[in-house]
Amino acid sequence: MFLSTLAFTLCFAVWTLLSIIGIPLSKELNLSDTELGLLIATPVLTGSISRPVLGILTDRFGGRLVMGILLLVSSSCVYLLTLAHSYSMLLLAALGLGLAGGAFAVGTAYVSRWFGGDRQGIALGVFGAGNMGSSLTNFAAPLLLVALGWQGTTQVYALVLALMGLGFLVFARDPRHPTPSLTLSQRLAPMADLRVWRFSLYYFFVFGAFVALALWLPHYLMRVYGVSLTTAGLITLLFTLPGSLFRILGGWLSDRYGARRVMYWTFIACLVCTFLLSYPPTEYRIQGIDGELRFSLIMGLPPFVLLIMVLGFFMSLGKAAVFKHIPTYYPEHVGAVGGVVGMVGGLGGFFLPLTFGMLNDVVGIWQSCFMLLFVLVAGALAWMHYAIIKANRVEWTEQRETGDLPELSTPSKLVLQDWRPEDTDFWEHQGRAVARRNLWISIPNLVLAFSVWMVWSVVVARLPQVGFDYSANQLFWLAALPGLSGATLRVFYSFMVPIFGGRRWTAFSTASLLLPALWIGFAVRNPDTPYLVMLVLALLCGFGGGNFASSMANISFFFPKKEKGAAMGLNAGLGNLGVSLMQFLVPLVITTGVFAFVVGDPQTTADGERLWLQNAGFVWVPFIIAATVAAWFGMNDIASAKSSFQDQAVIFRRKHNWLMCVLYTGTFGSFIGFAAAFPLLSSHLFPEVDALKLAFLGPLLGALSRAFSGGVADRLGGGRVTFWVFVGMIAGVIGLLWFLDHRDQPGAFVGFFVCFLWLFLVSGVGNSSTFQMVPAIFRHEVARLMPDQDVRQQQLESDREAAAVVGFTSAIAAYGAFFIPKAFGTALDLTGGAEPALYGFLLFYVLCLGLTWFYYTRKKAVIPC
Repeated sequence: MFLSTLAFTLCFAVWTLLSIIGIPLSKELNLSDTELGLLIATPVLTGSISRPVLGILTDRFGGRLVMGILLLVSSSCVYLLTLAHSYSMLLLAALGLGLAGGAFAVGTAYVSRWFGGDRQGIALGVFGAGNMGSSLTNFAAPLLLVALGWQGTTQVYALVLALMGLGFLVFARDPRHPTPSLTLSQRLAPMADLRVWRFSLYYFFVFGAFVALALWLPHYLMRVYGVSLTTAGLITLLFTLPGSLFRILGGWLSDRYGARRVMYWTFIACLVCTFLLSYPPTEYRIQGIDGELRFSLIMGLPPFVLLIMVLGFFMSLGKAAVFKHIPTYYPEHVGAVGGVVGMVGGLGGFFLPLTFGMLNDVVGIWQSCFMLLFVLVAGALAWMHYAIIKANRVEWTEQRETGDLPELSTPSKLVLQDWRPEDTDFWEHQGRAVARRNLWISIPNLVLAFSVWMVWSVVVARLPQVGFDYSANQLFWLAALPGLSGATLRVFYSFMVPIFGGRRWTAFSTASLLLPALWIGFAVRNPDTPYLVMLVLALLCGFGGGNFASSMANISFFFPKKEKGAAMGLNAGLGNLGVSLMQFLVPLVITTGVFAFVVGDPQTTADGERLWLQNAGFVWVPFIIAATVAAWFGMNDIASAKSSFQDQAVIFRRKHNWLMCVLYTGTFGSFIGFAAAFPLLSSHLFPEVDALKLAFLGPLLGALSRAFSGGVADRLGGGRVTFWVFVGMIAGVIGLLWFLDHRDQPGAFVGFFVCFLWLFLVSGVGNSSTFQMVPAIFRHEVARLMPDQDVRQQQLESDREAAAVVGFTSAIAAYGAFFIPKAFGTALDLTGGAEPALYGFLLFYVLCLGLTWFYYTRKKAVIPC
């Protein structure tokens, strides 16, 4: 425990180093508040994301080896920081430096194995006191900075960390009792327990806000109170020192009085402190009886110091209380669970400083950082209290534990215990009405998901006009990255509905859209927002792309085979309307000040046009909230649709899963990729035409054709329709190439635009027909592969596999939203034209046509459909 605590202390000192040396670097490079916030928060991102992986490695290989190697690697990254002399290089070096923050997950898993359950709180409290490393940095780094400069200071930190790594490998030992031999899926099993995410939310505040303030306070104190860097470091020490040392007390109190009670103390005290700290200097003028009375409220430095000391003290108690639970509930998964909880807390330390800087730039009030923390702790306290009341009803009155979040458990009336859509009598009298209600609630949620996912396709075209100095290639990156992250998230979202339930997951995934929508609204108001921040926001918009996979998987469970094509076509097709709705609505709302009283002043372009570009994000917020509430209270979970990831992972051994990935990439990948690329592509190829006004027509046509062609595939066969879809897409690309070759001729843009509309139309039909093929294919495959099962079991298994395939193929196909804009961007960058990209698409469609014919439509096809 001593060695682990010392190692963690040094790692934490390194992890917050940029909060001190970042200040002279900011002056040297003339950084804005937002850029400085990004720089000091970047190590926290790496340290947070690495924690689950390091925790699992510690469970598997032991703490001595993992901690020793981590210290040596982190030392090398710290030294490399001294070689960076530009802002972009500093950010890259800061990512490597952040690995030191992952030591927390290693130490938690390592230390907990040395102690029994009755001493876990105090043991992990002692280890967690290694947070005092930030105090060490706040005390020592300013002194070293004066004596050695920022490069010399960094070299000292690198040397000390390397020596600690060698010492840990030599002197540390692993516990004698063996580490359980578990598979990766077994180690990840607790992640399906919502209690883990409840602890994570608590830790987001008690630890994430602690790290954020440790990084932000020196800058805050120097600007608000005018103190020197050394004084600011010492005052911040008064916050971080109790916020670290008293974690030991928090562990002891949690052992003695219970972690729940300690969490109440923490949140109530933090609520009071952040409220007082968030009050800005204010002058009051009151009309009295005898004249005007004036007085002001201004918090001086002494009361400010006292309040942050109290805040740090109670945060330290809360950090220990959160981690008291983990070895109790998950004794064999401390590394994995502690890593996830620590990751979420660490992400708070990344996003909060970024948000502090952006709030300063946008709101213009220094105390806005404490206002944000007040809102966070108030929400956490209210949620915790409600959760504990609900948990008490289950755990105390019924004498049993629940691993789920009781306040999020599905009421029995919303769980469909008996669901038989293939039973004609059941379907006619009960099933159809329930299925349609879920479908019509799912559709607007999916519309909003697509709207947020593709919002950058319009925003990027306006950024240069309001002062963002980005190259064409940088703009195409912003348009493409939501496709990359959305496609990647779909891989995970594909399997979420059978694990968590369709109702719950739909509500959660829709609510997650609030983060990019709100943040975009703030970021686009300031042209000094770093490009890296804009890239992060583009990636976050991928939340909307991920929603499609889970939505389609969910709806597939509700309908019988004969109506799946039409139902999924409506869900996906009308959901795809979100792209068209966004491309129609956003150009309108950014040119009107109807929301100005909420979103602030407009930006003025070089031509004198007034734009409220922030409306592109803010306009979706009320609709997202309404859709989340509708999903939570109006949708259903299907009990028979429950299955684990391991059950669903069988699809990776199914050849037709991979074939459908290729075909759906040809249809949906084209639809979403062309939707993301068309506004920017047409503005580059035909700059004399304002294509933004027409951009919505293509996605509109594709969405409607998808929505209303599902029945056609049900009648004629999905394979046959898909075959002719690819014939049509080949013809469309040939038409585009012809009109681009005659770009200088009159009417070239009209022909170019009509060909794009044709591609949207036929790809929409193909989106519907390919999804209609999936249930038919897997009914055939399951019956062939599992002949010993009865018809009912085959039905359930084919439905599960088909739902997983629908989600997974949509994930793979969604990469079209990344690769198609990037292909156009690269082609324009290298050749000045889009032709190389179009030739590549043409070859791919020929491949898809051949696969469809060989496997699904020829006379002796493997599975005729």
